[in-house]
Amino acid sequence: MSLLLIEIPARARLGARTDGPAGAAPPLPAEWRYVLSNDGRQVTRAGIAAPALLPRADSAVAVLSEADVSWHSVTLPRVAASRWRAALAGMLEEALLDDTDNAHFALAPQAAAGNPAWVGVVHKPWLAGVLAELEGAGLVVDRVVCAAVPGGPTAGHFHVADEASPDAAPVLVLSGPQGVYTLRTSGGLARSVVQAAIAEPSAVPVRWTATPSAAADAETWTGSPVTVLTDTERLLEAAAGTWNLRQFDLQSRHRGTRAARDVWRNFFSRDWRSVRYGLVALLALQVVGLNAWAWRQSEALAERKEAMNELLRSAHPQVRAVLDAPLQMQRETDLLRAAAGRPGTADLEALMAAAAAAWPDGLAPLQTLRYENNRLTLAAPGFGDALLPPMRERLRAAGFDAEFAEGRLTVFRAEPRRPA
Repeated sequence: MSLLLIEIPARARLGARTDGPAGAAPPLPAEWRYVLSNDGRQVTRAGIAAPALLPRADSAVAVLSEADVSWHSVTLPRVAASRWRAALAGMLEEALLDDTDNAHFALAPQAAAGNPAWVGVVHKPWLAGVLAELEGAGLVVDRVVCAAVPGGPTAGHFHVADEASPDAAPVLVLSGPQGVYTLRTSGGLARSVVQAAIAEPSAVPVRWTATPSAAADAETWTGSPVTVLTDTERLLEAAAGTWNLRQFDLQSRHRGTRAARDVWRNFFSRDWRSVRYGLVALLALQVVGLNAWAWRQSEALAERKEAMNELLRSAHPQVRAVLDAPLQMQRETDLLRAAAGRPGTADLEALMAAAAAAWPDGLAPLQTLRYENNRLTLAAPGFGDALLPPMRERLRAAGFDAEFAEGRLTVFRAEPRRPA
């Protein structure tokens, strides 16, 4: 599954220069840094492009800077999930520097009411503008994540905030159970925070990483080796997590379509390859089995048809061409019966006997009687629709049937049911 990571530049803070009027929101960049991965594990291509020129992938993830997300640990109230956003705004109102209407809240994965949970807070108008800019260019942003999140093992990442100033001290991003801190290493605050984090009991040692430009200073500052981690590799690590800051009113509007697309996409991923092979093998086995069963049924049908043809030839040797064995057998039998002077089951005598046996008691004598095309039509005063069902039941028991229309009763031989 291909993955497109879009690095969102840090939002300009108060005091930063803007090209617009005072107090106006800084414009979004014209070009965005991106990372494309064909498998979600290794970098395939990286670069900078305008939103409309960004490459397309199966999934797109926007990665925010650590400075754009503030983290707060709260205990979720026991209210309905639809009211969590309002509850969080009331709980964090005093801890935020901005109005809660301008704050976007996001809960940690698997957050449950009544339990402690981390809450990420982002400037809502700015994040909404970022998403509108990207999706206006035709991109579907599936997730919004942050480069560093709280809750996991303690980890520290060093990078140079201003690449144009090589003498600037690196910036440390410390994340773990204590939260996320962005600290400059030039003062003593960073070392105090790190010592407090390391002092907490943990079975997992601190993982130190650094960009190539900050690796040497990071090793000097920590006094231990650090793992070199490029910006593109760090974006991949951020996307591999389970966080998704796109929640509540910034949640995607096409969740059903997106979920169906994700299921379809995951089905064709490498992890489901064995399942696909098994389904293809099962389908092939079913097709082969159905064809074999159909061939066997066709053979059995041909054998029965040939047996009927042989029966017709043996019973009536004068028949030369066999076209419809049951119909020809009936015709030949009727000819023999007529030659012998015996009535058939659809002749006048048989129909009258059946009608007499099933005739309701107390009816007036018949007015008219007509026999035509193996159907006996009777006209009797007093016979109505109410008398037809019981008479039909008695006729059917003898192999006959009846119809009543326009004051006349028609008796005829019922067609025998052929097996399907």
